[in-house]
Amino acid sequence: MNVEGRIREKLQTQLHVELLEIINESPHHQVPEGSETHFRVLIVSKDFRGLSTVKRHQKVYQALKEELQGPIHAFSQKTLTPEEWGVVDSPVLSSPPCQKKARDSV
Repeated sequence: MNVEGRIREKLQTQLHVELLEIINESPHHQVPEGSETHFRVLIVSKDFRGLSTVKRHQKVYQALKEELQGPIHAFSQKTLTPEEWGVVDSPVLSSPPCQKKARDSV
Protein backbone atom coordinates (compact mmCIF):
# COMPACT_ATOMS: atom_id res chain seq x y z
CA MET A 1 0.00 0.00 0.00
CA ASN A 2 1.27 3.51 -0.81
CA VAL A 3 1.94 6.15 1.85
CA GLU A 4 -1.28 8.06 1.20
CA GLY A 5 -3.26 4.84 1.55
CA ARG A 6 -1.56 4.01 4.85
CA ILE A 7 -2.31 7.53 6.15
CA ARG A 8 -5.98 7.14 5.19
CA GLU A 9 -6.29 3.66 6.68
CA LYS A 10 -4.62 4.52 10.00
CA LEU A 11 -6.54 7.74 10.55
CA GLN A 12 -9.87 6.16 9.67
CA THR A 13 -9.31 3.17 11.96
CA GLN A 14 -7.82 5.06 14.93
CA LEU A 15 -10.09 8.13 14.92
CA HIS A 16 -13.83 8.55 14.43
CA VAL A 17 -13.33 10.41 11.17
CA GLU A 18 -16.27 12.27 9.67
CA LEU A 19 -14.23 13.97 6.94
CA LEU A 20 -10.70 13.27 5.77
CA GLU A 21 -8.92 15.14 3.01
CA ILE A 22 -5.36 14.11 2.16
CA ILE A 23 -3.30 16.14 -0.29
CA ASN A 24 0.03 14.85 -1.53
CA GLU A 25 2.05 18.03 -2.07
CA SER A 26 5.24 16.18 -3.04
CA PRO A 27 5.08 17.19 -6.73
CA HIS A 28 5.50 20.83 -5.62
CA HIS A 29 8.88 20.10 -4.03
CA GLN A 30 12.32 19.01 -5.14
CA VAL A 31 11.69 15.26 -4.89
CA PRO A 32 11.73 12.49 -7.48
CA GLU A 33 8.58 12.07 -9.54
CA GLY A 34 6.06 9.82 -7.82
CA SER A 35 7.38 10.60 -4.33
CA GLU A 36 5.08 10.58 -1.32
CA THR A 37 6.98 12.74 1.14
CA HIS A 38 4.96 15.94 1.67
CA PHE A 39 1.36 15.79 2.90
CA ARG A 40 -1.35 18.15 4.09
CA VAL A 41 -4.47 16.75 5.77
CA LEU A 42 -7.83 17.99 6.99
CA ILE A 43 -9.45 15.79 9.63
CA VAL A 44 -12.89 16.33 11.12
CA SER A 45 -13.50 14.05 14.10
CA LYS A 46 -15.58 14.01 17.26
CA ASP A 47 -12.44 12.66 18.98
CA PHE A 48 -11.08 16.22 18.97
CA ARG A 49 -13.87 17.59 21.17
CA GLY A 50 -12.48 19.25 24.30
CA LEU A 51 -8.86 18.93 23.14
CA SER A 52 -6.41 21.73 22.47
CA THR A 53 -4.82 21.95 19.04
CA VAL A 54 -1.61 20.46 20.45
CA LYS A 55 -3.46 17.44 21.89
CA ARG A 56 -5.33 16.93 18.61
CA HIS A 57 -2.08 16.98 16.66
CA GLN A 58 -0.50 14.57 19.12
CA LYS A 59 -3.33 12.08 18.46
CA VAL A 60 -2.64 12.29 14.73
CA TYR A 61 1.13 12.02 15.21
CA GLN A 62 0.60 8.92 17.37
CA ALA A 63 -1.55 7.30 14.68
CA LEU A 64 1.06 8.03 11.98
CA LYS A 65 4.23 7.53 14.04
CA GLU A 66 5.74 4.95 11.66
CA GLU A 67 5.14 7.05 8.54
CA LEU A 68 6.47 10.19 10.22
CA GLN A 69 9.71 8.37 11.08
CA GLY A 70 10.08 7.05 7.56
CA PRO A 71 8.80 8.24 4.24
CA ILE A 72 7.04 11.46 5.31
CA HIS A 73 9.33 14.48 5.26
CA ALA A 74 6.76 17.28 5.71
CA PHE A 75 3.30 17.02 7.25
CA SER A 76 0.73 19.70 8.04
CA GLN A 77 -2.67 19.14 9.54
CA LYS A 78 -5.90 20.95 10.24
CA THR A 79 -7.91 19.19 12.96
CA LEU A 80 -11.51 20.18 13.61
CA THR A 81 -14.54 18.91 15.50
CA PRO A 82 -17.76 18.47 13.51
CA GLU A 83 -19.09 21.63 15.15
CA GLU A 84 -16.01 23.65 14.14
CA TRP A 85 -16.22 22.32 10.59
CA GLY A 86 -19.76 23.65 10.34
CA VAL A 87 -18.70 27.24 11.02
CA VAL A 88 -15.34 27.47 9.25
CA ASP A 89 -15.41 29.03 5.79
CA SER A 90 -12.01 28.03 4.47
CA PRO A 91 -10.22 25.69 6.88
CA VAL A 92 -7.56 24.33 4.55
CA LEU A 93 -5.00 26.85 3.46
CA SER A 94 -2.45 26.13 0.79
CA SER A 95 1.01 25.29 1.98
CA PRO A 96 3.71 27.81 1.16
CA PRO A 97 5.82 26.98 -1.88
CA CYS A 98 9.06 25.12 -1.38
CA GLN A 99 11.83 27.72 -1.07
CA LYS A 100 13.94 26.11 -3.76
CA LYS A 101 10.98 25.98 -6.16
CA ALA A 102 10.04 29.59 -5.35
CA ARG A 103 13.58 30.80 -6.06
CA ASP A 104 13.79 28.77 -9.25
CA SER A 105 10.68 30.41 -10.66
CA VAL A 106 11.98 33.95 -10.19
